[in-house]
Amino acid sequence: MGEVFTAAVLVAVVASAIRLAVPLLLASLGETFGQRSGVLNLGVDGIMLLGAFAGYYAVLKTGNVWLGLLAGAIVGLFLGLASSFIAVTLKAEQGISGIGVYLFGLGMSDLLFQKLVGTPIPINTFPKVDIPILSDIPYLGPMFFQHSTVVYLAFAAIPVSTFIINRTTFGMNIRAVGEYPEAADTLGVSVAGTRWAAETIGGTLAGIAGGVLAISLGIFQQNLTNGAGFIAIALVYFGAFTPLGIMWGALLFGAINALVLELKTLEIIPRDLSNLAAMAPAIITILALAVVARRIRAPAALTKPFTRGH
Repeated sequence: MGEVFTAAVLVAVVASAIRLAVPLLLASLGETFGQRSGVLNLGVDGIMLLGAFAGYYAVLKTGNVWLGLLAGAIVGLFLGLASSFIAVTLKAEQGISGIGVYLFGLGMSDLLFQKLVGTPIPINTFPKVDIPILSDIPYLGPMFFQHSTVVYLAFAAIPVSTFIINRTTFGMNIRAVGEYPEAADTLGVSVAGTRWAAETIGGTLAGIAGGVLAISLGIFQQNLTNGAGFIAIALVYFGAFTPLGIMWGALLFGAINALVLELKTLEIIPRDLSNLAAMAPAIITILALAVVARRIRAPAALTKPFTRGH
């Protein structure tokens, strides 16, 4: 066991935790916008899966990872619009409609993969970008400053999202329609328009998250996300609907996942327990959520359709 507590292992686990947190972080940030506006989208995992396939396929055909990321974003954008139409305009029950989006993404991504690719083919991944000077710092450099551009951009999205939600008129409208849609409507705020915009942002970021996942792994396979979209939804509650809180939740999940992978690599976890160990991140996240959720108050109008005059 002594080989676990070494500087090299610590550096590897922290660096891996940061990379593994990125898809969850992006999907959770997107879902935060939707939930703060009053819309719960349980279809995040399905959007991530289709975004992952779109990103993978675009890179497979072009070799350009940024076109792959754009493809994931476009797919997420359209599914975000579709989710908005179903949940906001049609006022469908959000839990059921979200599961429908998830099942659509799960089935369609697998069908497209089987028809267009068939056999998993490796693709280009995001190149590592070392931050000058900082990347040379012993231990800290490899942990924090030797990642791909996507990692840096994902963490930069945290203060940007915080600013948008807390300091802009658009963010104020999102919070208003998520808490008191009737009052917001009387003040001239378009409840439906704001929710459409927030949900579309959520879908786009979920598509990007899926693209990041597939391109980072350099491969696509059936159910690639392995439920990451549902973990992302849970992290919104874990993070108390705040970008900073979500970041810590995503890093916690990433750290547990990275530690389990490292222990398996070092063969400290027996092979016959490897599948059980792989469940540890999800189990710990659920337990942490159960503890934290008691103290968290969700937006008052979450999952509640708005009809003017009612």
